[in-house]
Amino acid sequence: MPFGATRHATADDGVVLAYGIAPARRPGAPRIALLHSLALDRHFWNGVATAIDGQADLLAMDCRGHGTSGRDAGPFPVGRMADDLAVVLNHAGWDRALVCGCSMGGTIALAFATAHPARCDGLVAIDTTAWYGPDAPKAWEDRAAKAEEGGMAALLPFQHARWLSLGFRESHPEVEAAADAVFLANDVASYGAACRMLGTTDLREAITAIRMPTLVMVGTEDGATPPAMAEEIARRIPGAILQPLEGARHLTPLERPAEIAAALLRMAR
Repeated sequence: MPFGATRHATADDGVVLAYGIAPARRPGAPRIALLHSLALDRHFWNGVATAIDGQADLLAMDCRGHGTSGRDAGPFPVGRMADDLAVVLNHAGWDRALVCGCSMGGTIALAFATAHPARCDGLVAIDTTAWYGPDAPKAWEDRAAKAEEGGMAALLPFQHARWLSLGFRESHPEVEAAADAVFLANDVASYGAACRMLGTTDLREAITAIRMPTLVMVGTEDGATPPAMAEEIARRIPGAILQPLEGARHLTPLERPAEIAAALLRMAR
């Protein structure tokens, strides 16, 4: 695995946070911190790490309640998860990094950039949003309830329609299968807490204070956080650049790892 042995930091509320580092081949390389999508884990970034090929130091964490990090049935705000990244960076001895997140991870990255701007060399928000809209609390509550009532498997058909484009699913079934295995292993209570966190998050005003190099990327066929949401982020952050990924759906780091890796390296230099 690109991220090597699992390391552990502990948040101030006692939740253990798992992470891994893929080291660069040379000292002084740029540092990039990576935040995964809802119900996945740090290995979400394996393809991107392989494409980066040692040109940067990479740190990928399992968000609380995910992967091998400690469980948390909540409730907690997005700021709690942003602070978790600060704890992990401290543990790793990283003062600063380019911070990148996809989907839920992108929302956390936005929150981190507003709460800890001095620790960000830049920001990359992928397939994400600052706000899911006025119906978000009910929609995310319904999704949490479906998992609580029927288990994570009850949500897989919904996820399959959104995660990856049909052509990619057909040509790379192993990528979807690996994501399925992580998704199905989720702790249901922690998943529900993360859903409710997303449903109550509204960072639209907070992100207008961001003053750092920012790239917003989105699959043009993303139905979960559609291009209009990416466009709104780019409008609200002064100087942000918007980069659509033609034909991709919601999890572009899985579908287009080489393009994501190239964008990260451009931002990190």
